[in-house]
Amino acid sequence: MRKVILLMGLVGIVSASLLQETIDKAPAGSKIELPKGLFKGPITIDKPLMIVGEGNETIIDGEENGTVVKIRSSNVILENLAIRGSGKEHERIDAGISVKDAGFVRISHCTITDSLFGIDMQNVHDSIIEHVYITSKPFALGIRGDGVRLWYSNDNILRHNHLYKSRDFVVWYSHGNRIEENVGEYGRYSLHFMYAGKNIVRKNIYKHNSVGIFFMYSRDTIAEENVVMSSLGTTGMGIGLKDADNFTIRNNTILYCAKGMYIDRSPFDPTKRNKIVGNKILYNSIGMHFHSLSINNDITRNIFKGNMENVYDDSGRIHSVQNHWWQNYWDDYQGIDANHDGIGDIPYTLYYYADKIWLLNPNVRFFYGSPVISILNFLAKLAPFSEPVKLLTDPQPLMYEEGL
Repeated sequence: MRKVILLMGLVGIVSASLLQETIDKAPAGSKIELPKGLFKGPITIDKPLMIVGEGNETIIDGEENGTVVKIRSSNVILENLAIRGSGKEHERIDAGISVKDAGFVRISHCTITDSLFGIDMQNVHDSIIEHVYITSKPFALGIRGDGVRLWYSNDNILRHNHLYKSRDFVVWYSHGNRIEENVGEYGRYSLHFMYAGKNIVRKNIYKHNSVGIFFMYSRDTIAEENVVMSSLGTTGMGIGLKDADNFTIRNNTILYCAKGMYIDRSPFDPTKRNKIVGNKILYNSIGMHFHSLSINNDITRNIFKGNMENVYDDSGRIHSVQNHWWQNYWDDYQGIDANHDGIGDIPYTLYYYADKIWLLNPNVRFFYGSPVISILNFLAKLAPFSEPVKLLTDPQPLMYEEGL
């Protein structure tokens, strides 16, 4: 039977030594209930234990000294706590909470503030992080710590968390994780994968970050029903794939980004395919940007609307045409639907004419929007003096975006 230990009746500030002593003396499997008040850290939990507070007024303060709460055991639960005041050392990964070499840990309904890193998970499995609010120290973006960091951590659930003004949410060398219904704002990479596989990313909202979701050197992952918006700046992108195999990017909404989707040498394995289906790619500077050798993607039933350029390929040899385009909606399609089946009677083909030279040659960008480019474009379409460059053909473009 779980033993309940109450730190009640304490007045003022509880020292770190007293809190740590209580943890050390508690039998494994005990529940420690903390009242409202200020408890000094840092503390280490090295046995199965449950620590429960009373919300934001139950504060564990690390006083700028290393990591505030270290979890070094499986079967630990933290609930309803406010954790703040980690150290500032990147080399030590000073964090609000550090979990290492553990499983079946649950952290829920906590706030982590003024902490360089939020939650650092190293070799952690079968654990749950939910309803946690995380913000870093008030540093410049590049030198904040990551809000959440998974390192060789598998089969975890991270849901309903809110990262605000942290740096990245990173998933490295980690597989089988579910990342659902989180919010990320004003960070750098709101979600960044490297060497990760078989993860599921669902119904997250990422806005005002440099990059929404970026998958690198990863495979076998599903990203669906996410909303990524306002990823701006020179590197701003909604969803990016680099050397990524066997991905399903489905039913996401990407809008107001510098680049809606960025595809770089994906799929990397020529025997694999990526499925990009049912996404709404709206009002971005570039809807879909192809870089390097990126072929064998199935791009179907997406909506391309309101983008300055729906598709852009900077690979030199134009590889975008070697992907499979099928039944997408294009807001600049000029065909008709005589038999009213909802599909255009002629294929949608996207070309670079003279007015797109600035996309292929950076030296011409100076003249973008100038009268000379407009005149060249008019003449090229009236009486072509050079062959335009074809980016793609969609044999069955959809006439309507409704219902997608």
